[in-house]
Order: sequence, then C-alpha cells, then structure tokens
Amino acid sequence: MKPLMSVIRPYAWGSHSAIAEIQGRPAPAAGPEAELWIGAHPADPSRVAGTGLDELLAAEPDRLLGPAVAEKFGARLPYLMKILAAEQPLSLQAHPTLAHARARFAEGHGGYVDANHKPELLVALTPFDALCGFADPAVSADTIESLGIAELAPVVASLRTGPEGLRDAVRTLLTWPAEERAGLVKAAVAAGTAPLVADLARFYPEDTGVLVALLLNHVRLEPGQAIWMPAGNLHAYLRGTGIEIMAASDNVLRGGMTPKHVDVDELLGVLRFEVLHEPLHEETAIAQGVRAWPVPVPDFLLHQVTPGDRTVVLDVPGPRIVLAVGGSVRVDDGQAVVEIAPGTAAFAGADAGPLRISGPGEAFVAAVG
Repeated sequence: MKPLMSVIRPYAWGSHSAIAEIQGRPAPAAGPEAELWIGAHPADPSRVAGTGLDELLAAEPDRLLGPAVAEKFGARLPYLMKILAAEQPLSLQAHPTLAHARARFAEGHGGYVDANHKPELLVALTPFDALCGFADPAVSADTIESLGIAELAPVVASLRTGPEGLRDAVRTLLTWPAEERAGLVKAAVAAGTAPLVADLARFYPEDTGVLVALLLNHVRLEPGQAIWMPAGNLHAYLRGTGIEIMAASDNVLRGGMTPKHVDVDELLGVLRFEVLHEPLHEETAIAQGVRAWPVPVPDFLLHQVTPGDRTVVLDVPGPRIVLAVGGSVRVDDGQAVVEIAPGTAAFAGADAGPLRISGPGEAFVAAVG
C-alpha cells in the first residue's frame, strides 16, 4: 500500500465545509472545495511520495496494473474516484459512448478532450439531491402545463406523444430565443406550481435548462444509496456529498444550468431519449460488512467496507485504491500496512495481495470491473 496525496478542485459550486469536515480540517474552508480527485487522471493525478501516480503506472504497467488491465486499457488507470461535495446545482450534462468519444476525438471536435467514455456511479455520503434520467413524459407534460404559460404549449404537445417526443421537447427548450429566456423562467417561477424551477432559477435565472429539469427524475438519495449514469443519461447533481467513481475521462456535454459552452446538437446526438423508471442503482451484498454496486462496464467496480470490530478480507485483483471516510482504517495488502485517515487514500498495485481492512472507519475500494 502506498499513501496518496490528492488534489481538491475548487469549482464555484463546491461546498465550503464538506470535504474539510471529512478530513478533519477547520471549516468553513477559505473557498469552495468541490471535488477531491483520487487516481491517475493526467489533469490532476494523485501523488506517491512526490511522484504522479500516472507516471508510476506508465513506468511499470505490468507490475502495478497487471498484464490483463494494461493490455485492455493501456498503461493507465481506467477509473477515477472522487469525493464530490455540491453546495449549488451543477450543469445538466451527459457523456458519450466509447465509440462516439473515439470518433469525435479523432475528428478533432472541440467538445472532446480525450477518446474515452465517462460512465459514472455516485454513492451518497449525505442526503443527496440529483436529477437522473428522463421521467414519464406524461407526468412531465402535466407539470409544465400546470405552469399556465401558453408559449410552452408545443413542449407539452411533444411530451404528450410519449418518449418519442422527448427529443423535440428538449430541443425546443434549449434553443429558446436567448432574449426571451429570462422572461420565460421568471413566468415559470411566478406560477408557483414547480418548486424545483424556483430553486434552480435562484442560480440560473436566464437559463431554460431549469425547465428541462422538469423532464427528469428528481431523486433524493439517503446515505448509502446510489445512482448510475451510463452514456447518454441526462443528469445533474444538485446538492450533497458523495463518492463518485467513473471511467477516467473528462468528456462532458452540457445542456444548461451553466455559464459554460452548450452544444445542443452534439448533446442531442448522445442523449438516450427513453424513460428511466428506476433511477436508484441496486447494491449487492458480498459478505458481512462488504457491499458493491456492479455496473455494466469493465472500467471500474466500487466496494464499500465497514469492518466494525472485524478484519475484512477483500480479494479483488488489479490496481486498487482505498479511501477512508467516517474514521480511519488500517489496510494490509501483504506488502505494507497503511493507516488511512478520513478523506485520504492509498494505492495497492496488482502485484499486492488481498486487502485486509480493519478499523473504526468506512472504506470505499475502487478496482477494475
């Protein structure tokens, strides 16, 4: 096990206290702390004794990643883990499939910074509000009709046709004339029938993405519950703290609720216009004190380990990262024993043995799927 030093990204929507409190630092912090990046992404790799984890993996891929992982993914860690702490809503966004990302990146499309997909899993540490996937269009039509805004009649009509009308409804809202957006959002807030719009409009008063939000499932996760965001899933995190794991990519296509660039046509080209009937992602009990959230991609698998007064043995192969929360944990991988403080992590290479985890804290273990 090698202790990791990881970077906190200070995006404006981040919490001033959540990550600091997990790590036992004074709170509030001087500025927003949005994401603690734990992994080997070249934009902000974790470091081992001053050396980037990405550099170490590139130098010894067969030993640290294992031949099978190195052959499939190259000399890089295929996943990135984060502590995400949202104090304000993030943008409406989606991510491309692997094939689409590869093609667009090869074409030099400016919206793609790498050739990888970015499916994501988030497990809540606190109550966590999110928008995830399209809701029943009939319900969304009723909600938008309740606003009593005549100009939105075409959106309602599209939604009344069922899932096949979702594309037109999204396009209509995201391409609304720029000079009319503030008035439309103001009228929607004044109607008083959609509290979500009023909440989001406090941050984005001239962005029709706050109306697209009414087409999505609004979910409240309790600690330990998860949501899964595959390619094409339109989603947005609203507030709360969670553990996020994803394929190691930074490809994001935004659709609203953001001052950043929005490419409506490109977004529409990757979205899956289908109803997500069950936004919550089911967990699987592995053993006493161990559970996981399997996903249908090979890039990652996330386990949660709560040792209590036991030592839990987790035998998963390949490169692994162990993150502690809610107290410290002690990890023995057969090569070294490391005490991991809350909000910090350590790395075990493929050449290490099973992880023996003990201590009063809670561990999240990232591995290749």
